[in-house]
Amino acid sequence: MQPLQLRPATRQVLSEEREVLTEVLHDGVNLAVWQRRLVPQVADFVELLLAQPLEVAESLQIDIDADETLRMPSLLASQADLQGHEAFVADVTWLIEAFSCLLDARRIGLRLRSLAKPMCPRFHIDHVPLRLITTYAGLASEWLKEGVMDRRRLGDARAEPGEIERIQRLEPGWVALAKGEKWSGNEGAGVIHRSPTPPAGERRLLLTLDWLA
Repeated sequence: MQPLQLRPATRQVLSEEREVLTEVLHDGVNLAVWQRRLVPQVADFVELLLAQPLEVAESLQIDIDADETLRMPSLLASQADLQGHEAFVADVTWLIEAFSCLLDARRIGLRLRSLAKPMCPRFHIDHVPLRLITTYAGLASEWLKEGVMDRRRLGDARAEPGEIERIQRLEPGWVALAKGEKWSGNEGAGVIHRSPTPPAGERRLLLTLDWLA
C-alpha cells in the first residue's frame, strides 16, 4: 500500500535577493516576490512616460529561438526619444530572459499597460500556470495569505476581508511570480489577488508576462 502523499501547506516567500524567484518552483509555494528597487534611469523614464497623456497598451508575443536567442520586438518605439527608454527596455528584456530561463519557456506573452482604474477589482485566482507581475509606478497588486478568504466565495464582495491589515500589497518595482490554477500540482491553490484602485488622477504602469509554450 502506497503511503498517503500530503500536499505541502500553501505559502508565499518574499526576499530582497532575486534568487527568491526560484522558490516558486517548489511545491506549496504559490507566490515568490523579489523586493527589488528600480534603478533611477528606469524610474525616471516611467515618470516621464506617465506624465504624457497617451495610454500605454502594448501586447507582444515573444519567441525564444532554439539557440536561446531572444527575439524581442520593439517596445514603446514611439517613446524611444524619452530619456531612459533604453534602460527601461533593457530591464524588461532581463525579466523576460529570467522568466524564460526559469521555465525553459519557448514563447512568452507580454502586456504593458497604464491603468487609471483596476482591471480586476475583486479578489480572484488566475487560470494560468505562472504569471510574472511587476508594477513600475503607482499602486501595486494586492494579495491574501492562505486562509484569509474562503476560496469558495471568490468574486463575492461580501466575503472579502474588510480589515486593511489582512490585505498584503506589493510595492512598485517588486517582481512577483504568481502561480495559477493551471500549474501542475497547484490546483485549488492559485494565489488570491486583485488590482488596486489608484487615487483619482493617478495611473499605474503594469507589466505582466505569461508562459505560453
